[in-house]
Amino acid sequence: MSVSSVFGFKESLVRVASPWLGPADTDRSPGQALPPKRPNGRGPLADYSLTKLEPEPQDGSIEYKLHLLLRPRRKYERTSTATWISGSTQSRPPPDPTSLRAGPMASGSSHSSAQTRQDRLEHLTTQLLWRLQQSCPYHAGSAAPNLVVPRLPDESLDSNAPIRLERVFPGLEASRGALYEIGVADDGTLVGLTKDELEESLRTLRIMAASLGCSVKILRTVSVGECEWIDPISAEEGQTPSERTVRHQAKLWVAEARVTPDLRPRDTEQPLTKEASPSEPPQSTNQGPLTANQLRVTLTGPTTSGKSTLLGTLSTGVLDNGRGTSRLSLLKHLHEVTSGITSSIAQELVGYNDGEVINYSSRGVESWIDIHDFTRAGRLAYILDTPGHPKFCRTTLRSLVGWAPHWTLLCIAADSSLSTPSVDAMSSPAEALGPVDPQIDLIFAHLEMCLRLRVPLVVVLTKLDLASRRDLVATLSKVLTKIKERGRTPHIVKEIAGDNNTEQLSSAKVEEVKRVLGLFHGDDDLSSVPIVLTSAVDGRGIGLLHALLQNLPLPPTPTSHDYIGAALNPEQPACLFHIEDKYSLPASSGLITSDADQQTDHGTVVAGHLRFGNMSIGDKVVVGPFPSEELPSRDPTPEDAVSGGYGLSVSPEMTRITANNVVSASTIKGEWHTATIVSLRNLRLPIHTLEAGQVGSIGIVFDKPTHLNPADAEFHAGDMPTPKIRKGMVVAVPSQHMVATGLSLQAASGLTAVFRDSTASSLTVGSFVSVYTASVKTSARVVRISKTMYEDDNSSELATEDIDDTFFGLSDETDLKNVHAVVSTQSIEENGTEVQLELLSTREWVELGSPIVILEGRDRDRSGLGVIVGKVVEITE
Repeated sequence: MSVSSVFGFKESLVRVASPWLGPADTDRSPGQALPPKRPNGRGPLADYSLTKLEPEPQDGSIEYKLHLLLRPRRKYERTSTATWISGSTQSRPPPDPTSLRAGPMASGSSHSSAQTRQDRLEHLTTQLLWRLQQSCPYHAGSAAPNLVVPRLPDESLDSNAPIRLERVFPGLEASRGALYEIGVADDGTLVGLTKDELEESLRTLRIMAASLGCSVKILRTVSVGECEWIDPISAEEGQTPSERTVRHQAKLWVAEARVTPDLRPRDTEQPLTKEASPSEPPQSTNQGPLTANQLRVTLTGPTTSGKSTLLGTLSTGVLDNGRGTSRLSLLKHLHEVTSGITSSIAQELVGYNDGEVINYSSRGVESWIDIHDFTRAGRLAYILDTPGHPKFCRTTLRSLVGWAPHWTLLCIAADSSLSTPSVDAMSSPAEALGPVDPQIDLIFAHLEMCLRLRVPLVVVLTKLDLASRRDLVATLSKVLTKIKERGRTPHIVKEIAGDNNTEQLSSAKVEEVKRVLGLFHGDDDLSSVPIVLTSAVDGRGIGLLHALLQNLPLPPTPTSHDYIGAALNPEQPACLFHIEDKYSLPASSGLITSDADQQTDHGTVVAGHLRFGNMSIGDKVVVGPFPSEELPSRDPTPEDAVSGGYGLSVSPEMTRITANNVVSASTIKGEWHTATIVSLRNLRLPIHTLEAGQVGSIGIVFDKPTHLNPADAEFHAGDMPTPKIRKGMVVAVPSQHMVATGLSLQAASGLTAVFRDSTASSLTVGSFVSVYTASVKTSARVVRISKTMYEDDNSSELATEDIDDTFFGLSDETDLKNVHAVVSTQSIEENGTEVQLELLSTREWVELGSPIVILEGRDRDRSGLGVIVGKVVEITE
């Protein structure tokens, strides 16, 4: 069970090497030239320093086939290659050696009489599917349900009929392909086929491959010998027996073919391959995940609040022993194991299907691919675990802002008793992080941050098994008070007595969750905050939390004009993907099949979430922004230092959006590189199309630079470096207008944002802040501060939730009914703060109207979480 990475690209990639290449060829370094080959890959065996191939490997992606005929082979009178073929049913050693004529090779039947052509074709295609799966980094095992053999042509197949290319069989999108050696016995003997038999075998291979959505490329054909056979002709009166036959002589050939998934886009304009049938409608191109019901959740909270332990129990189904054993599978570093404090982001996947929890405790589940398979049309919950120590606050903010979670789960230890989590019991690695200032209230800081971010929130009280009644009441009082002060209504999800099943969700748990969710004000997920009390040791509340994750509402599918209307921002790209992580795919991961002097393309894989639009394999995209030679770095000038203080701006914030100086596209060269999408994954599942709002990874290959002349391009072809991608960049499909005008996306060197939070007024001109917006995390300098006005009608009157006195053993003396706050329903006009920022390090792509979070260098509460949240209203190029 590997859970160290959400995308798994650090796994060793499958290497497929042709048996025709020697060790010196397969062990070459990337970019090193191979021996030259004959034109068109055709030639005699003398061109190769071998007389037979290595025996066929039992595992892997290489298959030896004597032939792929769907009919019996002809009988040969003589062949120069073999008289008995090891591992083949097409010939047998004769029982009487004296009956063997010089060099004959009996063909026998290519399949039993009871076996139809369709049966053999289905068997061969299933075998091809298995070989293709052998070169997939991930593929579902035999435990995957409903494994269906792809549809094959019927028995009346016409050998000359055109071939329709089907959609890629699910799971093969990431396959490196398979090699077929046709005319070769299992022991590597080069037997050979006549030209017509070889063409017919290749035709069968194309039919097999097309049914799986794959294409076939002939890499080499080699002449290995000669043969003779006799065909009867129509007899005439007076002819001798020898005159009633005709003797044929021909060369014997073997062929090497590569079968790979055909990931080229298919559309109505070009629906057919070169052998496609015009009578059938084109296949749909939208082959996305098995379910679009995908919930994205981030766990946050103070250090030692039990976030990792809770996630370990949710994802493995194993209760904790009270010392953190359930979290061990999530920890990536040794210091995390020894100290118990996480410093990185961990990700896990949990599925829900008809009340059944699909995690690593489920039978047959060994990987995320299996969770996809068993969940099917249910719900997938993608859960991120974040650090809680103030030292790693920036990592926490990146997970809360960059990954754009649908919901935030704030974990608070029920036994905290409003005190700062103790660091006295931590081991020496934890002490190396530095002690937590006792004056810092991490519970308050995390709760305040979550409420400011305006992301739907669930509060999870953990460690219920350790909490006394007094601690529980005190913690609940503080949480309820703070939630109500921020204008939201808390609702406690009540545990179902005696129901501790964490593998199957009972109807009572589901009904209780739906009751709480039904108390929300319409579609406003910010109006209420569910509260769940849990224990990862005795299992209380774990089933309720599973039921909540299964039923939490999802936001609408995002569009390009969610933040700003089309009239105010017409130049949005067609699709936009925010990069949160990156991986490198070495050239050695490709198929090593060609003996041409060529280099396998260097690929790059980026991970993140698709903000809007759909991306498919084969799409042409732009990636950036990269540093441009046309824009040298500019040092701050005295003119940039606008006078401090507050000037009054009476224009509403939307005036900034419609300003004439807001440029939406740029013609700067070198800032954006073009590339092609070659692979897609959604939560490790290989797919053809990634849909809006989903998390995934994109494999891209950059186009060769067009600004080099042919001589320079040829000179630099071998050592042309792959552009260096960093976190915070975007992958986008330009709009039609951008393509027509030759413009690309705009990169910003500065921006203006409006903040509703009154703490923004404490910023000073010239101060430095950290900026978080989408996947961008950068430093900026405050250039200008002014006041502005905005209207807020998000306030509403709060209902007071009565707490059951017997809830979780609370006695009658518990009284939290007076903990409430009432906020006026009146729409009011308040003062906001408009701040102009200059980006200091690199130019970034920032979406107009997107949320922005800034963090002062001198955080007042010293927790590192004193965020100021606003909205981008102007972009400065």
